[in-house]
Amino acid sequence: MEIFKQIAPLKAFLNAQKRAGKSIGLVPTMGALHAGHLSLITTSAAQNDVTVCSIFVNPTQFNNPGDLQKYPRTLDKDTLLLEKVECDAVFCPDASEMYPERSIIKFDFGHLDKVMEGAFRPGHFSGVGLVVSKLFNIIQPTHAYFGQKDWQQFAVIRRLVDELNFDLELTSVPTSREDDGLAMSSRNLRLNPEQRQVATVFYESLMAAKQALQQGKTVQETRAIVQTKFDERRVSLEYFELADSKNLNILENVKASDAPSGQPIMCIAGFVGEVRLIDNMFLQ
Repeated sequence: MEIFKQIAPLKAFLNAQKRAGKSIGLVPTMGALHAGHLSLITTSAAQNDVTVCSIFVNPTQFNNPGDLQKYPRTLDKDTLLLEKVECDAVFCPDASEMYPERSIIKFDFGHLDKVMEGAFRPGHFSGVGLVVSKLFNIIQPTHAYFGQKDWQQFAVIRRLVDELNFDLELTSVPTSREDDGLAMSSRNLRLNPEQRQVATVFYESLMAAKQALQQGKTVQETRAIVQTKFDERRVSLEYFELADSKNLNILENVKASDAPSGQPIMCIAGFVGEVRLIDNMFLQ
């Protein structure tokens, strides 16, 4: 496995692979890798000749400086994990390599970055769009892989690829979960044992909401069920929404989804202590 901290040697390595006719799979991450990330790597390795994992805690997508500072960084452990799952190259640049000058470019994704995560984290998706564009331009992959847990991010990146004509194929890989249902996330490392136990309320609430909506309850009634579960666990609910999975239009009822566009997806976010967690689940 090759490890690159600078753009130029990485591009030289990849250009040689492309001249040999090899396909390139990219898995962008911010490190603190877990089994969910590794499932993206193994999916890429099965579908491509060369798999690249980027590890970069991107400062432009954090609207909370404290969150950026506290984000777990475990590069040595991450590289050991990647060696075991057929990763061919790791790109782990410093911020100065990715942003030699203060960036002034901003992205506006319209409705896609104004709801849910976009409403609570202004500027977040602009930073995501910027760093992903950089990675796509630097690596020029044939395929790129993202986890379903960050579905709104996937929807934004899908629009980015369409708008800017990036010549690659995007794949969303189903969310990896712990045995008790908690979605795997690097942020879980920040939970103490008691918080880790109550964090299962996210998965439990999504399961209860799915049952309620399938039984004909309204979104408003279902949101009240979710709120009660969060209150019982003393966890702060930020939002629970039912959205069209493609255009992210917020739905007032299950039947409002435009079937050719996308099936309904339930999205949830909240705080366990100071740690903000998100999750989602398709309704069908």
